[in-house]
Amino acid sequence: MAEELTLSIDLQTGEYTRLTRFLPGADTSAFGGKIHPYPEEVFIVSGRLYDQVFGLWLESGHYASRPPGELHGPFKTDTGCVVLEMSFPNRVIGL
Repeated sequence: MAEELTLSIDLQTGEYTRLTRFLPGADTSAFGGKIHPYPEEVFIVSGRLYDQVFGLWLESGHYASRPPGELHGPFKTDTGCVVLEMSFPNRVIGL
């Protein structure tokens, strides 16, 4: 359904950058939405991804900054999608 490639990771802070490729027809509904206590940023490199919580298609070139505690997903794609994700687990905010 998806493939991930970690581009960089800081072993001291846990911050990482990765690419995730969702294959055409991927649907993460069975896993539900996702929430975490740290911020992340995502950029849609290609394709499109539907975020069911927001009822929004994230198209190629779309950028999102997710604050700590924001529910997102589950996701689905019809055409496939490549997402660049930057996550900052060292910036945990108490929820």
